[in-house]
Amino acid sequence: MLLPGATLGVVGGGQLGRMFVIAARTMGYQVVVLDPDIASPAGQMADEHLCADYRDRNALQRMAETCDAVTTEWENVPAESMAFLAQRCLVAPAAEALAVAQDRLAEKTRAREFGCTTAPFANIEDAGDLLHAWSQIGAPALLKTRRLGYDGKGQARVNSLDELVAAYEQLGSVPCLLEGFLPLEREVSVVLARNALGEIAIFPVAENQHAHGILDISIVPARVPDAIAAQARDMAGKIAQGLNYVGVLAVEFFVLQDGRIVFNEMAPRPHNSGHYTLDATACDQFQQQVRALCGLPLGDPRLLSPVVMVNLLGDIWAHGPRWLELLKHPGVHLHLYGKAEARPGRKMGHYNCLAPTLEEAMALARTTRAALGIGIGIGN
Repeated sequence: MLLPGATLGVVGGGQLGRMFVIAARTMGYQVVVLDPDIASPAGQMADEHLCADYRDRNALQRMAETCDAVTTEWENVPAESMAFLAQRCLVAPAAEALAVAQDRLAEKTRAREFGCTTAPFANIEDAGDLLHAWSQIGAPALLKTRRLGYDGKGQARVNSLDELVAAYEQLGSVPCLLEGFLPLEREVSVVLARNALGEIAIFPVAENQHAHGILDISIVPARVPDAIAAQARDMAGKIAQGLNYVGVLAVEFFVLQDGRIVFNEMAPRPHNSGHYTLDATACDQFQQQVRALCGLPLGDPRLLSPVVMVNLLGDIWAHGPRWLELLKHPGVHLHLYGKAEARPGRKMGHYNCLAPTLEEAMALARTTRAALGIGIGIGN
């Protein structure tokens, strides 16, 4: 068990690392960040920023010598770097869990082993597998790279074999999965924490809406039947137990029109759809990440208020965000990520809308989004 005063490390320096650093330092820990970006959002807040490549052995050695435990803010860190660190200090989540999350084939295969239903899929190792995959799945389908896909990147919708061949080439002719389309009713996610003792704390289920492949809003509690929410929590817990996972884990599900729930993907880290916890639960996902890493008892994940989380992308910086229109509302809680450059589609921050009822929280989100000029508003 690591108590305040210990030094923690995080590989990756984006907004998730930044919020981990803030939580850890608030709880009394020192933090070292490894990230090659000199303007790293997490590095800005850390006690020490190792500005180096994730494979830099000198930087890794410095982190191993300095830190009592190390975690990561994203799943695609080099496996050899995490293995190097794991030989020298405590690392969580383990490299084995990261490896599953790095590969969509391994991810979906393991999810099925743990009793989850997935969309039909076919593996494509090379161009020779395209015809067989198409004969298995058919139209419409979604072609996804097995690695490095997120926020709608690394995927393409296809409606014919010719489109599949073209999309495969456009994605770099790398190993892919071809997934069948499902009749979706909505999308939900479960964020949980698990420590080395096997204790699990599960946050309330979030309902998620996306725009252009990027999370737009999260609505909590999710507007699904209690039985669906319970099934999602149960399935996420089984995945965490099956992987002997230590840390914060997010699992995304599809809710189908016939009421079935289907595994989509997982992320071995805090998640965008868990940002509502920063203001609306007794213990947030980043505090839980610190607790799980340090072997501490997990915090209380209960919901204190209905909440809608709204993502802030760089698009609204084109004419300058109207922050007063946001902050004049007492129920709005703003979180900016300290990124130096705003670009269209880049996640620059988020805000949480809290209210006595979910309907009021959604109304507040609609009002503030309109004032900031965000999109077309919240769907049903």
